[in-house]
Amino acid sequence: MLDNKSILVTGGTGSFGRAFVRTVLDKYPGVRRLVIYSRDELKQFEMSQEFAPQDYPALRYFLGDIRDADRLRRAMEGIDIVVHAAALKQVPAAEYNPFEAIKTNVLGAQNVIESCLDTNVSNVVALSTDKAAAPINLYGATKLCSDKIFTAANNIRGARDLKLSVVRYGNVIGSRGSVVPFFLAKRASGVFPITDPTMTRFNISLAEGVEMVLWALENAIGGEIFVPKIPSYRITDVAEAIGPECEIKIVGIRPGEKIHEEMITTSDSLNTVDLGPYYAILPSTGDQYVEDYMAKRGGKPVEPGFAYNSGTNPDFLDVEQLRALIRQHVDPNHSV
Repeated sequence: MLDNKSILVTGGTGSFGRAFVRTVLDKYPGVRRLVIYSRDELKQFEMSQEFAPQDYPALRYFLGDIRDADRLRRAMEGIDIVVHAAALKQVPAAEYNPFEAIKTNVLGAQNVIESCLDTNVSNVVALSTDKAAAPINLYGATKLCSDKIFTAANNIRGARDLKLSVVRYGNVIGSRGSVVPFFLAKRASGVFPITDPTMTRFNISLAEGVEMVLWALENAIGGEIFVPKIPSYRITDVAEAIGPECEIKIVGIRPGEKIHEEMITTSDSLNTVDLGPYYAILPSTGDQYVEDYMAKRGGKPVEPGFAYNSGTNPDFLDVEQLRALIRQHVDPNHSV
């Protein structure tokens, strides 16, 4: 699928970007060009120590911000595929600096789309978040805007050979700023601060996130928001898996934080299709669009009123399963 293709990854030095690059280099040695586009020169330098251009001649490192439309357009010259992973993602930081998040997550998304329209890009997948469904925080609201911008861009592609889709998934186990590395760091103190003991979250591994993006690149028609079928976990079970001897201190909900995460709302159910391993939320343009989509892609409509929520999800990870995942993805020394 990616052999002889040129790919650009925005935010390519992040957790997802590094995993995506590693997978592409391993699975698709015939890739023509793989461009890492990000604004942090230190992270690019550190990444180049692992993925040296002399060892991987397809790799390019481009310094640039998605807020800079001119630089982005230049970086996309000769690019076939764009994976858009750049974003400001920390919920408290977005609450405190709202317009900075808007400039990156919304205006930056529009810059990505316009750059794709102005060049010969043919396939775009943008990364979203569970926080974009029924958002209550600024980060989630900006990503909902981004999702809408990307899916609606299919309406203005004209005769271009271009399709744009979105993947929306839950918390990535072990990603920077997430609860697992936070608890691992706090374990020595003997106390785990927990915002609410009933809190649940969806869980996905980086490898599963990368595979989902590759699946979307191959299977998207354009305009979908893909959602994976993944398990949930209880925050108290994560604490038990990492430090069963530690005290739990309830500190209260942070600004913009949810008790449970939702990836598909009941309002989405009328235009959501079950594709097997994934759901696809389709543009809300009526029943005929859903019927036409299923005729092309397959699947079946979900029940009216269906919702996909981490608290009501029938698939939950228990403590031992969480411990095994932490050892596999975050803690190779098996300290838990």
